[in-house]
Amino acid sequence: MTSIGCVESLWRYPVKSMRGQELEQVFVGYAGILGDRLFAFASAKSPPGFPYLTGRENRAMVTWAPRFVFPERALLPPNLEAARELDPVLTPAPPAAGDMALEVVLPDGRVMGIDDPALARELGSDLPVLRSDKAITDCRPVSLFSVQTAARLGEELGRPVDKRRFRANLYLDLAGTAGFAEDGLAGRTLRIGKEVLVRVIDRDPRCAMITLDPDSGERDFDVLKTVTAGHEGFAGVYGAVLAEGIVRAGDAVELAD
Repeated sequence: MTSIGCVESLWRYPVKSMRGQELEQVFVGYAGILGDRLFAFASAKSPPGFPYLTGRENRAMVTWAPRFVFPERALLPPNLEAARELDPVLTPAPPAAGDMALEVVLPDGRVMGIDDPALARELGSDLPVLRSDKAITDCRPVSLFSVQTAARLGEELGRPVDKRRFRANLYLDLAGTAGFAEDGLAGRTLRIGKEVLVRVIDRDPRCAMITLDPDSGERDFDVLKTVTAGHEGFAGVYGAVLAEGIVRAGDAVELAD
């Protein structure tokens, strides 16, 4: 296998459109990263095919910080070791719903449970929160983005671009590349760490979410304009998981085919 870089950082987003969590390790399953986009707020104003309230409608969402009440239980499947002892390819059981209890810290310091009706009212959502055992992603279960691509966009824009705007799960350090090298990985299979295999399916089409500053929620439309004008509206890639397992920050990324 050919080494092409390493994992620069790992992120999950417990609530769709809210602030992400950087982790030292994650469990990457067929349905996505454990705990990623586990919850989403619905909106009657959204189309039936995409019934979610997102930062496009309420940009303040990106500044709200979800956190698991029992973070150690929300990191790995509870029977992972037992499943591996039987057979390394067994799919482990998901955590119990109570182990994935979540609360949200608002910018003013208030803390509310994810299913508290007051939280939905704060967001302006007219429907209850949705919960799923798999990631409520827009497309494929795992997203990848290189730090070189963020740097390249900063050069094109004339000012630094925060990688967090792109809300990827795996940020890659593809050393020696000039940005957008991940585009060339479409159709290839990556081994990430010792266990995980990800098939890169396609480039990631970008929307107004990348205009939002991850700390303030302020809009910068020039970021989207730069991606649209110079890169056909794509930045980063989507992947499908072929083999489950644990990925850690710093793990090697290799071409497996």
